[in-house]
Amino acid sequence: MSRKLRVYPQTTPLRGTITVPGDKSVSHRSIMLGALANGKSYIRRWLPAGDPRSTLQIFRQMGVNIAVQENSATSWDLEIDGVGLHGLQPSDRALDSRNAGTCIRLLAGIMAGQNFSSILDGSEQLRNRPMRRIIVPLQQMGANIRSSNDKAPLYIEPAELQPITYELPVASAQIKSCVLLAGLYVNGTTRIVEPGPARDHTERMLTAMGVDVQTNGNTISLTPPSELRPLDLTVPADISSAAFPLIAAAIIPHSEITIENCGQNETRTGILEILEMMGAELTVTNQQVTGGEPAADLAITFSEMHGANIGGEVVVRAIDEFPILAVALSQAAGKSTVRDAAELRVKEVDRISVLAGELAKMGVTMDEHPDGFTIEGPIHLQGAEVESHDDHRLGMSLAVAALAANAPTIIGEANCVADSFPGFVETMNALGARMEWLD
Repeated sequence: MSRKLRVYPQTTPLRGTITVPGDKSVSHRSIMLGALANGKSYIRRWLPAGDPRSTLQIFRQMGVNIAVQENSATSWDLEIDGVGLHGLQPSDRALDSRNAGTCIRLLAGIMAGQNFSSILDGSEQLRNRPMRRIIVPLQQMGANIRSSNDKAPLYIEPAELQPITYELPVASAQIKSCVLLAGLYVNGTTRIVEPGPARDHTERMLTAMGVDVQTNGNTISLTPPSELRPLDLTVPADISSAAFPLIAAAIIPHSEITIENCGQNETRTGILEILEMMGAELTVTNQQVTGGEPAADLAITFSEMHGANIGGEVVVRAIDEFPILAVALSQAAGKSTVRDAAELRVKEVDRISVLAGELAKMGVTMDEHPDGFTIEGPIHLQGAEVESHDDHRLGMSLAVAALAANAPTIIGEANCVADSFPGFVETMNALGARMEWLD
């Protein structure tokens, strides 16, 4: 059921110390690799959002026993009885990733190595997302994978996979991870050449499970093991989710918040570097490492930010944060330009075009480019009726923009925020915001 969210203008500072849900990327991968391990894996602070739940359901569908302890709406502990690399069971129905692009693309790499057929499918939204980017390297490895118009559903038949050296056409953690996971099922070493840095959660997790993964410059090599060791992992807080309260505090006068145990993987911290480039006051403390993933506490206070020209390798390391960064740029003094971000056009929606249209309703002029956009601020935001277009990051970005508006804002289809950030409204209200669901 589609729900609307009303957000009131913020007339007092946002203050407090919070945690945000566990990292979505790590949560997806922990299910997949825990299922393929030999033995029982223990995953703490797993993210029970819509997207990772799709992954959990798929592996249960293939015979993997996953015990769940529900600590809260935003944190589950899991015990995964791994079945080994060759222990998955065929399903009599399609493996439904729903809206989760990470799920279907990484899953394709695993299923290409199985000795049974499978169908990988998803929602209408997911069926519109490009899959050729994973089909091509998998076919080069010998996978028997086909689709209609290079979109889901994907039909995979058993095949003997071969090792390849694959040059990624774009820096993409999903393509890289798909090939690496398929590489677990070949006799030989799989190599990937990256054009720039992309998320390395898969490499870190595989290394923690005993896989020989070597990184030499921009080349990653994987030599498959006979088996995977089980995982013992506490999922760090998702920096992509943290971006919403962080930027809310950065643009609401006199605000000061702290987010505990937030992921600090350097392939994901582009958002922090961009905020510092804009003059934000950020402090990083209590640094630690869990399951190969660095984490720390992040504190931010309101500051008068200025515009920035954003492009190059930092874009890949902040690609999911550009909807909320557009809100921050609208409140910064001067002109800001984002380039090298064409990937935004093939996310859940065309995030450049759709965001420009929705922010325009709030008074923002966002000039589109093929690979980015330009905004000149600061802009006095107006309350309006806007739509998330069933995109969780757009929905939350519009909610943060609404805090800085001059009148209440109503966001349609807002329940999609639970795809990545269950408890978003409650978390923001705990800091002093006024957001309410409309039935």
